[in-house]
Amino acid sequence: MRANRQVSFLIRLFQAVVLIGSLLGVLGGGVLSAQPTPAQTPSTSPTAPATAAAGPETSVLLPASTSVALPPPSSGNSSPLRLNIGFEGMGKPADVSIAIQLVVVMTLLTLAPSMVILMTSFTRIVIVLGFVRTAIGVPSAPSNQIVVGLSLFLTFFLMGPVFDRIQVEAVQPYMAGQVTSTEAFNKATVPLRDFMLKQTRTRDLEFFLQLGRFPPTRVDELPMRVVIPAFVISELQTAFQMGFMLFLPFLVVDFLVSSVLMALGMMMMPPAIVSLPFKLLLFVLVDGWHLVVKSLVDSFRL
Repeated sequence: MRANRQVSFLIRLFQAVVLIGSLLGVLGGGVLSAQPTPAQTPSTSPTAPATAAAGPETSVLLPASTSVALPPPSSGNSSPLRLNIGFEGMGKPADVSIAIQLVVVMTLLTLAPSMVILMTSFTRIVIVLGFVRTAIGVPSAPSNQIVVGLSLFLTFFLMGPVFDRIQVEAVQPYMAGQVTSTEAFNKATVPLRDFMLKQTRTRDLEFFLQLGRFPPTRVDELPMRVVIPAFVISELQTAFQMGFMLFLPFLVVDFLVSSVLMALGMMMMPPAIVSLPFKLLLFVLVDGWHLVVKSLVDSFRL
């Protein structure tokens, strides 16, 4: 057992010696030549004067018959390593670095649903369509997918002029390299601010200015952190007012149906079941969806 351990130790020692020798050979190979050749000795080589005249670029002869070979001179095709410091970008406007731009783009993509919901006409449209569905008495028809999809398409329709203005004033100059990313972002917020200010009540703007302890500020200089919450509050107020007006005709139908059932002595009959067909008939006869969508579009002061 002890003999086996000694043999294995010797084998590992031999492998380590071989590995160290190979590393030294790689590091020192071609740099030092221990034995001189006849071509390297000035007494035996007829080309020794030519080698000495070649200068230190090719080889250096040492007195101990040892030559140190230097790398050959670079050819005409290869160029040495250079460090160039240029000022080509001095005439261009300074821009944000690519890494920061990627972070901003990823952040905007993450916040895009919230921006579509809170900074466009989507809030009012989806709330009013939900009120219509509830007032009729069919909370599952049309489905949520249809309501949200219709709200999105109506939002794109209403916000089309605003998006076109952003494309012309901010996106196209930025893609052409005429403005920086910061300037393009500032120009893109101007159409959105104008749209939101047209739909926002003055009372809501003053409320948030007081909460933020802002001094008296002009309308075109209002910060977005004041305009956005004021716009959302105004949109909620307007949507609930329209929802109340939508509930009134269907509420009258429910009163009439319940009064008739009470007069007939049918107190056990739920009025909602009887009034539902009449409310659907009323909504279809007056072309309700056309009236609702027309009222929504007209409610935005574009």
